[in-house]
Amino acid sequence: MIDIKKELIKFARNSIRLTIGGAANEKVGATRFGGKPDVPEGFEWAYFEGEDYGGERKSRPLSFIAQFDLEELARFDTENLLPKTGMLSFFYELNTQQWGYDPDDKGCARVFWFEDKTKLHTAEFPEDLEEFFRLPALKISAKSEKSYQSGVDFMLQRENEMTERWDEFDDICEKLGVEEDGVISKLLGWANPIQGNMTMECELISRGYYLGNGWDDVTALDRQEAEQWSAKDWLLLFQLDIVDDGDFELMFGDGGRIYFYIRKDDLAARNFDDIWLILQCC
Repeated sequence: MIDIKKELIKFARNSIRLTIGGAANEKVGATRFGGKPDVPEGFEWAYFEGEDYGGERKSRPLSFIAQFDLEELARFDTENLLPKTGMLSFFYELNTQQWGYDPDDKGCARVFWFEDKTKLHTAEFPEDLEEFFRLPALKISAKSEKSYQSGVDFMLQRENEMTERWDEFDDICEKLGVEEDGVISKLLGWANPIQGNMTMECELISRGYYLGNGWDDVTALDRQEAEQWSAKDWLLLFQLDIVDDGDFELMFGDGGRIYFYIRKDDLAARNFDDIWLILQCC
């Protein structure tokens, strides 16, 4: 019989917990949510072609979500996963808000690493980026925090051993101080899923599967391999929850979150071109 507490502690990861709100530092190269991004010369604003909730399909500019001064964050990255210098910037197309269960969703979110902050300047928004999707500049505060597997992540390869033990799992999580509810935005660590495991989704979608109608088309071999390896191969890069500041509120679906995932090898190679975004909500 597995020792749940021992397993949770063994596979714990460091995360960088984020608090978003208040006036941002809008100096070039500063960490912040929203506002205008700082980019190098020659930067081309990314677009995504998708259908909005009104049924209109067209190419739209991604919204700038957040940027992080990596030198400033290095002291919180205790596992040394992120680059130590430069700027990491996140974009997402907010009009269509793709869910990430379709391979065709690729490009609805982008991550850029700008290695040399001294070569950055503040970009202007594309003219066709609607005012509603130009987010206000807000301050981001950070701290290092221990992160544990959620039940759906812990269950991978342990499902048979966890029969009738979920009350015990919840009790142990409570004693460890695992936080599941509330507003939780962070870099790295384990995700706080609202619906289900996402590493298997990332792996299967990367193999070309459309998961919008369930998993009936997934072969037994691909399912087995995704279950066995996805939690090791795919890492949470950025989890963004509801942002609420004064008159401004950004929400994904009905009380949801967006999750940027990246392969472990891609993160080590500083390749941010193949990240995958998943949206989950209540």
